[in-house]
Amino acid sequence: MRLHRNLVFAVIDGLHEIFNEGAYADKVVQKLLKRDKRWGSRDRGFVAETTYEIVRWKRLYAEIAEVRQPYSRENLWRIFAVWATLRGITLPDWKQIGTTPTRRIKGRFDELSTIRKFRESIPDWMDAIGEKELGAQWDKEISALNKQAPVVLRANSLKITRDKLRSILEDEKIDTEFIKGYPDALQLIERANVFSTEAFKNGFFEVQDGSSQLVAKFLDPKPGERVIDTCAGAGGKTLHLAALMKNKGQIIAMDLYQNKLKELKRRARRAGAHNIEPRVIESTKDIKKLHGKADRVLIDAPCSGLGVLSRNPDAKWKLQPEFLDKIRETQAQILENYAKMVKPGGTLVYATCSILPSENQNQVKDFLTSDIGKEFTFAKDKKILCSESGFDGFYMALLEKKI
Repeated sequence: MRLHRNLVFAVIDGLHEIFNEGAYADKVVQKLLKRDKRWGSRDRGFVAETTYEIVRWKRLYAEIAEVRQPYSRENLWRIFAVWATLRGITLPDWKQIGTTPTRRIKGRFDELSTIRKFRESIPDWMDAIGEKELGAQWDKEISALNKQAPVVLRANSLKITRDKLRSILEDEKIDTEFIKGYPDALQLIERANVFSTEAFKNGFFEVQDGSSQLVAKFLDPKPGERVIDTCAGAGGKTLHLAALMKNKGQIIAMDLYQNKLKELKRRARRAGAHNIEPRVIESTKDIKKLHGKADRVLIDAPCSGLGVLSRNPDAKWKLQPEFLDKIRETQAQILENYAKMVKPGGTLVYATCSILPSENQNQVKDFLTSDIGKEFTFAKDKKILCSESGFDGFYMALLEKKI
């Protein structure tokens, strides 16, 4: 591979923003890809994938390069040189790179690869809590979460069948394959910009990970029911609920943030989903109005996001251990407050994109011993590990309210 100066400079600029200014990797990459209109898909692919790759392996590369944060421009070039050397790329004779001790880099890599926190490039605290909660499984899981996430689409059954969508995408030079056990899903064989396709503009699909596609089905909503999505965000699962309900009945999509619900409205229009009513949660009154009113309630709870590190590698460096303590408290409060919206005989699904039992089955267990929790019975749960599924780590529990 021959390195091009303008592309590498873009990567260095992006790493500076992510590592030193706390910017989110996805936002930085989006901005970088608009930097030069002359760049082709291969150029943009290099910038995006190299930036994400170095973010993912930051600790390992920095340790090999013997640099510490905050990283100077010289430090970032040293980290880049480590990345290139480990991939067998011949480094050009640029003054920014200087002399790179190739043999020493490879020797240091072999040495550090025997220590999990360096091999998997994670903070000490994350390695400790992963081992504490998952035991021997942690080795496989963190290794799987360090692989690039696949791109998975969900065919929008309000407008198209999965087979027809696959055919249309093929006409647009995008090849996909079916995934056994995921009836609405198509996985891209090669990465591509699916958002520029006519199929996307027509609302024929959403980009949604395979594990995420299981949540709405786990709730099993029926046409004509009243369903509440309590932490709807921009509405990925809300739109899936609408499709499963065939646009019949009512979905109340709730969130604390107006801007997320605004995005949901836009996506719903494109998808042709007409039974969604977005509502901002401004106070506890908005929740109390709905006590005992819902046939089904989905709580896609805020969480550590440890199950989605493969698509959000910079979360490894932004997440802090004290946040975990706070989010567990928040999860418990949300479960207790939002469960009251389920009517007798109705169902509740509690879900997270975390792999930690303390955020998942332990939360459900504690809830069922609370006053409101005693009104529910545990029906079933599903634990999804990235190392076993190839998709995001997820958890979901189905609870039924007694009549």
